[in-house]
Formats: sequence, C-alpha cells, structure tokens
Amino acid sequence: HHDIYSIEDLSQLIYDLKQVNPRAKVCVKLVAEAGVGTVAAGVAKAYADVVLISGHDGGTGASPQSSIKYAGGPWEIGVAEAHQTLMLNDLRSRVVLRTDGGIKTGWDIVMAAILGAEEFNFGTAALVAAGCAMFRVCHLNTCPVGVATQDDRLRLKFRGKPENVVSFFNGVAEEVREILAQLGFKKLDDIVGRTDLLERKPVEDFPEEIRGKVANINLDKLLYQVDPTGAATRIHTRDRNERFSDSPLDMKISLDAKNALTGKGKAKLSYKINNTHRNIATRCSGIIGYAHGDKGLPDGSLDITLRGSAGQSLACFLAQGIRIKLYGEANDYVCKGMNGGEVVIRPPDGSQFNWSENIIIGNVCLYGATGGRLFAAGRAGERFCVRNSGGVAVVEGVGDHGCEYMTGGTVVILGSTGRNFGAGMSGGRAYVYDERGDFAQSYNDSMVGVEQLTDPTAQKQVQALIYEHLEKTESPRASELLKNWSEAVKKFWCVIPHPAEAKPASKPVHELAEEKAKPAPRGGF
Repeated sequence: HHDIYSIEDLSQLIYDLKQVNPRAKVCVKLVAEAGVGTVAAGVAKAYADVVLISGHDGGTGASPQSSIKYAGGPWEIGVAEAHQTLMLNDLRSRVVLRTDGGIKTGWDIVMAAILGAEEFNFGTAALVAAGCAMFRVCHLNTCPVGVATQDDRLRLKFRGKPENVVSFFNGVAEEVREILAQLGFKKLDDIVGRTDLLERKPVEDFPEEIRGKVANINLDKLLYQVDPTGAATRIHTRDRNERFSDSPLDMKISLDAKNALTGKGKAKLSYKINNTHRNIATRCSGIIGYAHGDKGLPDGSLDITLRGSAGQSLACFLAQGIRIKLYGEANDYVCKGMNGGEVVIRPPDGSQFNWSENIIIGNVCLYGATGGRLFAAGRAGERFCVRNSGGVAVVEGVGDHGCEYMTGGTVVILGSTGRNFGAGMSGGRAYVYDERGDFAQSYNDSMVGVEQLTDPTAQKQVQALIYEHLEKTESPRASELLKNWSEAVKKFWCVIPHPAEAKPASKPVHELAEEKAKPAPRGGF
C-alpha cells in the first residue's frame, strides 16, 4: 500500500477507518515470519482490534506458485511468537489473535488455540466443501466448476450446496468438542496459550531416516510460557481496542452540524485548528454515508472554514455535500479516499512568500480518491494522486511519484513535478505546466506518453479549472497564467496513458543515480 511505509502510517490508517465508521473493528493481517511478534505488538499499540497471523500453507488460486510455496512461514511459529510478545508487553488483553493458512480440521483449531490463537479463518477447505475443484484460475473468470466466475455459462456448472459447508463446519466443531473433552475442558478459551498441554513426540516415533534432524529441533521457545502461574490474561478482554483519551474535533463538528448531516438544512461553521486535529470531516462523512449512501447530500450542505495547520488526513473519505476551506496548510493524506465534496486550501491572508514555491499539503494526498475536488494554492508533497480514480485536483507543483497508478480523474499541475511521474498510470488525464522545459526528464514512459496541449476542448477544460482555482484560492500563479494564457498554454503537457502500448521503463524507477536526459517529446519547446 502506497499510504503505508511505517507503523505510524498504519496507525493513521487504522485511525482513519475508525473515524469514518466508529462501529467497525479493524483487522491487520501479518505474514508469519521471524519478528512477527514485534510487528504484532506495534499493531496492537496502533489500536487495531484484531491481529491476524497468516501462515504459508494457505493461498488463493490467484496466487503464483512461488508465493504459495515459498512466502511466509508456518502459522504455528507466527502465532506462538505473536502471543508471547503481546503477553510480555501487556498487550494481549487488548486484541483478538486470529490465524489462518491451511486450517482444515478441529485438530488444527485446538493446536492453534493452545499456541495462543482465539479465532480461525478457513479458506481453501471451506471452498472445497462448497464445490471448488482447485483449478487455480480464480483470477481468470474461467473457473470450470462455476465457483469463482461471473460467466453465466460457467456458473450453470456450479453444483455446490450450502448444506455441504454447514456440514463441514459442524464436523470441525464436533471434533473440537471431542478433543476438548479428552483434555478436560469445556470452553476453547480455557486452552488458549496453554502450551503446557503439549508434549514433545519422542524421537523414536519418527521414521529412522529423519530421526537425526528431528533430534536437533529445539521447541523450547515455541512452547515458552510467559506466565506459568496463569495470572495474566491469555485472551482479549476488551470488545474494542479504543483510544480512551481521544476527543477529535469531528465530534464537535458533528454535533454543531447535526441538522445538516441528517439532511434537514445547511450549516456554515468556522474553527481555529492546529496540527493535533486529525481527520477533520471524516466522521461527518461517515455519518452522511451511513444515512444517505454514495449520493451524499446536496452541494454545500455543510460548509466548514478552518484557520491554522490541519493534522493528518484532512477530509479523508470526504462525502458529497461537504465543503472545506482552509486558510493555512495541511499534513499528509489530504482527501485520501475522497468520494465527493470540495476542499480549498490556501495560505493565510497577508502571506508574503511565493505561494507556488512552497509546500502547502503533505504526502499521499488524494490517495485512492473516487470523486470530489481539491484546489491547493501551493505545492503538494510526494505520491500525489496515487491510485486516484475520479477526483479532480489543481495544485501548483508536486513531488516524486505523482499520479502513480492513477486510473481516472483529472489533475492540473501549475508547476514542476518530481521524478517518476505517471508510473503505472492507466486512466484519467494529467496536465502539467512545464515552465522550465524539463518535464520530459521527470515522467515514467512505461505506460504514458505526453503531448502538447493543442486540443481546443482540453484547453478550455484546463483553462476553466484554472479560473475556478483562481476564484476559490486567489492564487497569484493562476492569475499570472490566465493573464498570459495564449503563451502559457503552449507550455502545458497532456499526460495520456497508453496501456495497450505499455513497455518496460527505460530504467529502474527507484534508481537514485543521476537521470540521463531524455529527448524532448514531439512538439517540445
């Protein structure tokens, strides 16, 4: 994920999800490998509700054989390490520990519980019970038994019955009950983390040809008991892993705009903010989505004016009907997952610096946006509009990796870009003002091409967006370009995806060595 590069980024994503839907529980899936316990502890501290340790034995039909065979380790080792680390750090009571990866029988469930797991995911076994024949073509829409396909002709071949799946799970549950009865326990929770119930199989019971290897295996760390007395909890005791001291500004906004959020009028609000105020308008967007769905509210139903420095994830998952105007600047993830609405960001009144040369919003803005509009009178950081699929944005410069994996929407950039622009871009349009004449060295040519902005319709569209940008932000850069539009338009490049002609990039996109100059595209200045 291009919005996650550290445990802090993951923590922010979890916070985003819980703000937009306070009823949801967040599960973070981790691969069973050495050190997974440390990561699990970080995930618990990041306030996830469920930690899932995934073993190497599972794998979907869409996975390459190399991943199925060689990625990750046994879930047994991952679960044991995660459970022990969570207990050592007094975090076990805060999260549910779940596992998957080839879980098929009641014996697997009991073994996973003894090592520390509380919940168990079934994939392949349940699919087989439903009729899957494991042809491993799930991603091709050609499943010959009609399980993983949208082709009506193939779906007619599906012979599975829900009763088969019910019977499978009833059998697994009965096996678990029988094993628990043999051990003398009534509930599965009673054996979670009880590795003292396991005994090592004698070396003599193994075939003679592998006894030498088995004798060298040390299971002490796998079966280690953090608290032999049993005083410390071995299962989760909280329904949710919440931040008890958190009081986001959105709680106040949602109360102040109660009537507007329920569609009973409009609200115009104003707040002074600082960079500890995260996810402004996210909870309000969740309320709108819950009550009104994707259509949201009429334009301008909730108009919010902010003054100051916004914290991370301003307008994250913004819904239709919300308009935000910020006099100041904002941190990372502005308009992440934006679905509608409008955000305008400009420097405070009286600012003397050059707006177009200063960063006004941080990294990973408009990540995964599906709609809405952003106007920012200043530069954006790195990874601007990554995976944008419908948002419209006007900014005055971006950092590296702009419009990466973009699939839709329109982006107008009134300044320079960083390197690797348009990598993996397969849809939408980007228009870049190339004042210095060096954009040819900045874009990734593997899936996009560039052309001068000569089409009259496209020219009018870009000009209209710049006019709107000027009207909403009072941007000096926009004013300057519009005053000299006949000359400025000659320096715009249109970045157009050409997926049918996709080819390998001319050099590795993350190579830090000095770029060799590329020949200017046709029509260069």
